[in-house]
Amino acid sequence: MIQIQLTERQEKIIEIVKANEPITSENIAKALKLTRATLRPDLAILTMSGILDARPKVGYFYTGKTSLSFISEKIQQIKVADRKSLPVVIDEETSIYDGIVTLFLEDVSSIFVTSKGCLVGVVSRKDFLKNAIGGLNLSKTPIGVIMTRMPNVIVTTPDESILDAAMKLIEHEIDSLPVVEEITLEDGSLAYKVVGRITKTTITRLFVELGNDG
Repeated sequence: MIQIQLTERQEKIIEIVKANEPITSENIAKALKLTRATLRPDLAILTMSGILDARPKVGYFYTGKTSLSFISEKIQQIKVADRKSLPVVIDEETSIYDGIVTLFLEDVSSIFVTSKGCLVGVVSRKDFLKNAIGGLNLSKTPIGVIMTRMPNVIVTTPDESILDAAMKLIEHEIDSLPVVEEITLEDGSLAYKVVGRITKTTITRLFVELGNDG
């Protein structure tokens, strides 16, 4: 197993969290006189390695774990293309009912929505539940009505590092990312073709594999 030591900055982050938990990333950045963007890779590594616990709208906690293997150097070399899985995609004219059926048959937390082969939105379990309770006619209402539309969908690309993708999952508090390739349409506009997906499970499996390596 490859042992990678914590950086000095990561050690400081741990001490700040231990002394002030729960503490937000913004306040950690202020304490170190750095920007939140600068700290994102360190917080992502510390969180996914189990040293820190991140709770939405609350902040970071120290878990008490100290004797861990750190794999930051290796994980930054792994590309999204190496770990992406097959996406679950439906057309925006598909009914909400059929979308729910697809969600459960594929056992996924969200579905990517396309129009003419291009990404136009995403819909999650929470979206389905909220609208099912809301009394919509699920069989007649297209999924495009309830989805989160572009450009409000967070995406990743095949050549992005898996660490960057993991940081997006944490920062935006989402379960999955569509892996996309940019294409140019006939009218000259740009659009995204969905070629895969990255999920929290993808990241967890990768950490387990790297942690057991060797």
